[in-house]
Amino acid sequence: MVDPEQAATGTARADVARPPAAAPMRPKRLRHVSSAAVTALVLIALGYWWMQRAPAPHYVTGTVTRGDVQRTVTASGTVNPMTTVQVGTYVSGVLQDLHCDFNTEVKAGQLCAKIDPRPYQSIVDQETAALGTARAQLAKDQANLAFAKVIYDRDVDLLKRRIVSQETVDAALNAWQQAQAQVALDESTIAQRVASLSSAKVNLDYTNIISPVSGTVVSRNVTQGQTVAASFQTPTLFLIATDLTQMQVDTNVSESDIGNVAVGNKVLFTVEAYPDETFTGTVTQVRQAPQSVQNVITYDAVVGVPNPKLLLKPGMTAAVRVVTAERSDVLRVPNQALRYTPARAKRAETAVDPNKTSAPDNHAVWRLQDGQPVRVPIEIGLDDDAFSEVVRGSLAAGDTIVLGVAGAPAPAAGGATGTPRMPRL
Repeated sequence: MVDPEQAATGTARADVARPPAAAPMRPKRLRHVSSAAVTALVLIALGYWWMQRAPAPHYVTGTVTRGDVQRTVTASGTVNPMTTVQVGTYVSGVLQDLHCDFNTEVKAGQLCAKIDPRPYQSIVDQETAALGTARAQLAKDQANLAFAKVIYDRDVDLLKRRIVSQETVDAALNAWQQAQAQVALDESTIAQRVASLSSAKVNLDYTNIISPVSGTVVSRNVTQGQTVAASFQTPTLFLIATDLTQMQVDTNVSESDIGNVAVGNKVLFTVEAYPDETFTGTVTQVRQAPQSVQNVITYDAVVGVPNPKLLLKPGMTAAVRVVTAERSDVLRVPNQALRYTPARAKRAETAVDPNKTSAPDNHAVWRLQDGQPVRVPIEIGLDDDAFSEVVRGSLAAGDTIVLGVAGAPAPAAGGATGTPRMPRL
């Protein structure tokens, strides 16, 4: 049995040995929350200090100006004379004389070269002699015809007086008719000989190589003493440009741009010989014949160009810009200004509506006022690679507009320049 006193004492000892209950954790959690709040306040303070410490952005600016806005189509081309005549030879032979050389100014009908005429002169002499023989034969047969006519008339008279027979009269009639046929044959032979003589004279005249037009000799392909052979293809002896003061540029316009090119468009082009001089011309013809080079289709737009100083020479390569649309003396802004948006404005716009896209005619530039960019909505018209026409908006010539921020990466189309980043803690 357990002594009640011992039992009471054991209970008391058990109470003494039992550890006290755990203390509440609430104050410790409050200490952690307070520490996080202090850290956040420190970070905010550091960020504000960094933003205040960061230097103000240095803006790259441009100016609103008045000028021309041109939309162009670029192409390459070759300078050629308006008309180039190939002078060849119809007959074969040895070139006896040359009277024209490179850059020779010639007139229509001027002798440029001469082929040895002796072989063709001998043919003319032969045909002349043959024609003389035929004419002599005609004279002889005409006399025979007259004699046959006299015999026939006499026999007819004698037949009436019954002196000769009918057979004699018939023989005289036959002789007379044969004489008539012989005369006709001689006349045809003479006509044939005249034609042969005329052909021989034409060939003889072809030994004189004559310029068919007035112009300048741009190419000579033969030398004195050379033998030329005119067979199935006429050999080209000279190339004569009619008028070098009027040239043309044959341009190769791609099929994607040919729809914008029309007759009458203004053309500006340069050549490597005169890189600092810009030549002007006009599209005179857009040819319908396509040209295919390595599966690339181009069309020939012919450009007429005045060349009074004779600076342009045949064969020069031209870098061509065809003006398809133009606005003169209009208010214009650089295209780079339309692509700039401050970073803060962009973030604010994205926060309102991330999927927002501006309408095609809803554009804006940022005018610099008191060192700060101010948004100015504008409506643009014609644009080219450098400038855009301002159709509507509160801009004036001379206004300073922001193109970007110095040191920031170039913005993409519709993008914004960056701002200084905060330090990483």
